[in-house]
Amino acid sequence: MLMHTLVRSIQKSLKVLVCTSVLSSSFVFADALQDAVGSEARSSAERLRDEYRHPQQTLRFFDIQPNMAVAEISPGGGWYSNILAPLLKDQGTYYAAHFYVEEGGSDYYKKSLDAFKQKVASNDNFSKVAVTAFHPTKALDFAPAGSLDRVLTFRNVHNWYMGDGQTGIDSAFASFFTALKPGGVLGVVEHSLPETYDDEFQKQSGYMKQSFVVAAAQKAGFILIATSDVNANPLDSSNHEKGVWTLPPSLRLGDKDQAKYLAIGESNRMTLKFIKPTTK
Repeated sequence: MLMHTLVRSIQKSLKVLVCTSVLSSSFVFADALQDAVGSEARSSAERLRDEYRHPQQTLRFFDIQPNMAVAEISPGGGWYSNILAPLLKDQGTYYAAHFYVEEGGSDYYKKSLDAFKQKVASNDNFSKVAVTAFHPTKALDFAPAGSLDRVLTFRNVHNWYMGDGQTGIDSAFASFFTALKPGGVLGVVEHSLPETYDDEFQKQSGYMKQSFVVAAAQKAGFILIATSDVNANPLDSSNHEKGVWTLPPSLRLGDKDQAKYLAIGESNRMTLKFIKPTTK
């Protein structure tokens, strides 16, 4: 009886020790993410957009940890890079899969890539960033196959569809599947088009139907495991004269109805979490 009581006591102590260890680890990671989002290195202009982009809640939903290998697809000017690069610098790996620039191609892409490379060269937080290239049909090997814990894409799906149609969508999602480890997660944030709208809206508006994005990911082999309304905006009808670019920050109509669009804020967005199965 005494021996039984002693064993039970040891088991309880071990459970407490394990739980404490796991919780401590979680808090360390949580603090690291909070510190990265709250860093003074982020400009005031970037911080103003947190109201609509919810970076801490979004990255927590995608379960981003400082010791992971993460690729961000098309980071542009580096809004999320300014959070992810320092977060992953010491323990993880951050791939910035930037624009694919070819001779005679877009001058905008070249300037954006050059500016990002300058940031990498001059900012210590970016000293370990791996800058690679991504294009939905021309540059798909943005990270070694099976090497990533997470692939993240923020408001890019419409660009692939508008530029390369269904072919671009299919090859993009297939490349994400290839790059991820089994059990790895694909996180997608995209401007959300109501399911009741005609599919034609997707070709020019900058908005995509959630059903379309989910189907594309599933076609590549992913399983949808969670959705979040963290980036939803019920004030956005998704039907605007200049598409999603009517809203801030673009405000393509200039002064026309600007107060109206500022009151709406940035777009209504889906936030989707997919997993690459561990078995076929």
